[in-house]
Amino acid sequence: MKFGAHIYLWMEKWTDAEVGLIDRARSLGLDMLELSVGLDVPFTPTLTRRAAEAVGVGLLVGPGGAWPDGADLSDDDPANRRKAFEFHRDTIDLTAELGAVAYAGALYGRPGKSLRRRPPADELPRTADGLHALAEHARKRGVLLIIEPMSRFRTHILNTPQQTLCLIELAGSPGNVRVMFDTYHMITEVRDPAAAVHELGDRLWGLHACENDRGVPGGGLVPWPRVLGALAGTGCQYIGLEGYNTALNDFGWRRGIFQNICPDGDAFVRAGVSFLRAQLR
Repeated sequence: MKFGAHIYLWMEKWTDAEVGLIDRARSLGLDMLELSVGLDVPFTPTLTRRAAEAVGVGLLVGPGGAWPDGADLSDDDPANRRKAFEFHRDTIDLTAELGAVAYAGALYGRPGKSLRRRPPADELPRTADGLHALAEHARKRGVLLIIEPMSRFRTHILNTPQQTLCLIELAGSPGNVRVMFDTYHMITEVRDPAAAVHELGDRLWGLHACENDRGVPGGGLVPWPRVLGALAGTGCQYIGLEGYNTALNDFGWRRGIFQNICPDGDAFVRAGVSFLRAQLR
């Protein structure tokens, strides 16, 4: 099992000046680092790739930065769906340029957008069409696509593993599409997280090990022994720590974190990895 962490535990945006974090991640016992990219995140891909390869740290890419206005693979407007496809296509190309393992996130919609009305009947089929096209492009570039269901407060499209598997099936069950199970989101949406992990089976690629308050795993509501025990019967090969540094001005507040749960990224990772490794023994 590989362990990783998201750069948001330390910083708001990735830049060329931050590549030293890759070496630090390795010193903290991490195998991978998750980068968030977007229109507002300029950096030199070759510099990041060389730094990661030099110390043997794998990269995972997510679209956590700025998106084009209206871009949403599930949107009612075909123009917005096209914007989303082009944005994700270009990010897949960036993922390949970085030599990253996968492109991961709520690629099926727009995070933070949750309809307060019943969605149209064709929403899921047209989203599946977009995911199929993205998967085809990713396959040609040698990139895995990892889709992550989220809570009702972030999206209405995929809230459960069952819905996620349904979308993948509608998309033609592409072989390069896998799933990230985020315990923070799923503690809201499923009553038996361990059973939900089992349900994903071989489609499960990774686990975002987040406590119910987004803090360090352990001591919260997530039933860790059962969830981690369920991984053995799946395709899971990655466990990542994800959160937001709450000592960076108002970064945490803008991301919806109003408690000081991660003032020190290094300390967060040390405690989280130690807890998770002990649970997996």
